Amino acid sequence: MKSMREMSILVTGGGSGIGTDCARRFCQEGARVTISGRRLEKLEAVQAELGEHCHIIQGDVTEQGDRERMVAAAVAHGGGKLDALVNNAANMYRQPVDGYTEAFLQEAFNTNVISAMMLSSMVVPHLEMTQGAIVFIGSTHTRRAFPGASPYATTKAALEGLTKVMAAELGPKQIRTGCILPGAVSTELNLRAGIFSAEEAPDRYDAVAGLHALGRIGTGTEVAEGVEYLICAEWVTGVALEVDGGIGLGASNF
Repeated sequence: MKSMREMSILVTGGGSGIGTDCARRFCQEGARVTISGRRLEKLEAVQAELGEHCHIIQGDVTEQGDRERMVAAAVAHGGGKLDALVNNAANMYRQPVDGYTEAFLQEAFNTNVISAMMLSSMVVPHLEMTQGAIVFIGSTHTRRAFPGASPYATTKAALEGLTKVMAAELGPKQIRTGCILPGAVSTELNLRAGIFSAEEAPDRYDAVAGLHALGRIGTGTEVAEGVEYLICAEWVTGVALEVDGGIGLGASNF
């Protein structure tokens, strides 16, 4: 296993949720972490907590100019190198099958898939020099069917397929890829999507806890541990790692 100490890591969507927990974990391990996001105040709050090991760059992953600035900032903060890219930025997209609109689906794929593909393409020369890693944040929506969530689940399934093909293609360059499939974790994602309110969140998470074999929802820190493993494990590539408390098992007490 590689050590994270002195690694240079770019985490998109690092101003909240799993992205913040990844940044916190990596900084604790001695990495130099650059986080990006659209909301400057969120990024500044994370930087204030994590200190000089954390650098922030405001930007939108769907904009090529912003993606270029993110990569450049991460390389500069990392002392001229990049060891890992964590494609975390995403939105939750829900729409019924009989209510699809093309613009909505295009936005979903642009945000959750195309942006991650473009960023991954851009960092290949940097990661080849460090024998680094690309990690995608998938979802157990590809393991359990939740009605209404087909746009989101489809984008996350695309990332799993992408992980395998990239692993095969980039393996000769000694660049590894991986995809984390988190179970239910309390983040802003569902709130931003309007699935439930902050007041309703505790009851909704309590209701879904029983779907997990371990009987509880997870934490962003536990997901970050899985991301750290995929970044540091030198003989692991092309895998979809389920960090989900067993929700993907479909276990039942019937």
